[in-house]
Amino acid sequence: MRKTNSVAVLVFLVILGVGGAFAYTVATVSSALGATIGIITLVLAVIISSAIKIADQWDRAIILRLGRFYSLKGPGLFLIIPVIDVIPYWIDIRVIPTSFKAEKTLTKDTVPVDVDAVLFWQVVDPKKAALDVADYQSAIGWASQTALRDVIGKTQLSDMLEGREKISSELQKIIDERTEPWGIKVISVEVKDVLIPPALEDAMSMQAQAERERQARVILGDSERQIAEKFGEAAKTYAGNPTAFHLRAMNMLYEGLKENSTIVIVPSSAVESMQLGGMAGLTALTMGLGKAEGQKKQAGEPAISG
Repeated sequence: MRKTNSVAVLVFLVILGVGGAFAYTVATVSSALGATIGIITLVLAVIISSAIKIADQWDRAIILRLGRFYSLKGPGLFLIIPVIDVIPYWIDIRVIPTSFKAEKTLTKDTVPVDVDAVLFWQVVDPKKAALDVADYQSAIGWASQTALRDVIGKTQLSDMLEGREKISSELQKIIDERTEPWGIKVISVEVKDVLIPPALEDAMSMQAQAERERQARVILGDSERQIAEKFGEAAKTYAGNPTAFHLRAMNMLYEGLKENSTIVIVPSSAVESMQLGGMAGLTALTMGLGKAEGQKKQAGEPAISG
């Protein structure tokens, strides 16, 4: 609904005031002539004020003269011929957002989805928008909705959830081709939300969780394989160097004794392999235990016994 034309109202009041004052003056001489002048003044005020029109900066007026297109006016002040000229449409040429959606539409893999989107469009040819389509705003809404349904029916659910930009670009192209003959340009299309059934959403969540667990197990298995390879390389090194193997074994025993343990059970085969029964082995072990007891005393912990 258009706002009141303040200029036309002002002109109407001025003409009516001047004419009324003149009619009042004449009425003192002849009342009939004064009444006639008053009526004529009122008619002129109505005609002249109705001929004055103002279009806002973003508006364009479609003028029909005796039913045929005459001109496109605006923005600013312009005049028309009352009764002969008619303004059926005021076209807004700003960018207009229109929301549209598709409910319970099947995707290519037969999954029902609800999709919400918004369309940004602009009238670039007001004459075509007014004359070539009855209601261009409703036409844009229906064209957008049917295009959205067509795109959904040709798209997999996974592609729709991951590739919204691609869907938006395809929708923009389709809608722009349909609305171009109407003098309308599609600026952009944005897919706001894609809603899937709750049961399918739970199933997809479980699938994603299982996939993450599978990846974790694969990473763990690969880590164990790498550790086994390193152990194999270490075993080859120790196999060619018995002294290094004995020192490593004794170091492992020493590390075990450092950990709050008072009794360590060593298999007889390990004693023989580390030569703990010999003088050199006992000496090395005693030195290791002595160091461990010294560290325990400094830390205030009980000494190692066994």
